[in-house]
Amino acid sequence: MLNRVAVLSDIHGVLPALEAVLAEPEVSAADRIVLTGDITAGPQPTQVLDLLTGLGDRIVWISGNADRELLEHRRGQRDSIPDPIAPWAAEQLREDHLDLLGRLPRSVSLPVRGLGQVLFCHATPRDDEEVVLVDSHLDRWRDVFSGLDDDVRTVVCGHTHMPFVRLAHGRLVINPGSVGMPYGRAGAHWALLGPGVALRSTGFDTEAAVTRITQDSSYPDIAEWADYYLHARASDADALQAFGPRDGRGDGALPARLPSGSAGGVSCG
Repeated sequence: MLNRVAVLSDIHGVLPALEAVLAEPEVSAADRIVLTGDITAGPQPTQVLDLLTGLGDRIVWISGNADRELLEHRRGQRDSIPDPIAPWAAEQLREDHLDLLGRLPRSVSLPVRGLGQVLFCHATPRDDEEVVLVDSHLDRWRDVFSGLDDDVRTVVCGHTHMPFVRLAHGRLVINPGSVGMPYGRAGAHWALLGPGVALRSTGFDTEAAVTRITQDSSYPDIAEWADYYLHARASDADALQAFGPRDGRGDGALPARLPSGSAGGVSCG
């Protein structure tokens, strides 16, 4: 039984945000650090992977849809990735990085004090790019949870970059938000589990991080990318409007500046 688990999701290759979270005392003291996917698709993919692999067995890795897409692109299994930065990020990865991504599971189950058996996944337990939101209908949650063992009472997911905690059919659902690409509010978002649930946001010097990433990354549009995502210029309303159609609700218009990707033309990795 683990006493404390830190959950980091959707780092998206943003090294300064990751470093800020890892420096948090509660993250340093956690029994495990669980990464719920989309670790690499961003401006500093190799630096992020090298930092995380250096932490050894404390890290529990889970693949996200963006990690899978980078690997498929490099292995010749897909010609393109809709998110513009993703093909560039894929080309930066070394063979050892690709081998690591190829070994990552889609989900992991761990016992956490106060929460019981916790299932960690990227999007939903059954699919790495399915969309569920804080206000998803209970019928939607019933469908998403179909096939789960009865002893799984808590589900932790990422993918939509917006933090929330809610009950759905007796199961606690937790989304820690995004470390590197937040929607709605700037900062590196994460969660601390055991015995309860705490949603956390770590502040860091955003302007210094934008400058550092711009200098460090060779992605052609890096200055614009860093300014947009580190300042969280996509609001939570923008994101919900964009992702809503994939949750089975109305058509909705897609905000042009959210990153393109596999979720109906808009990335919610």
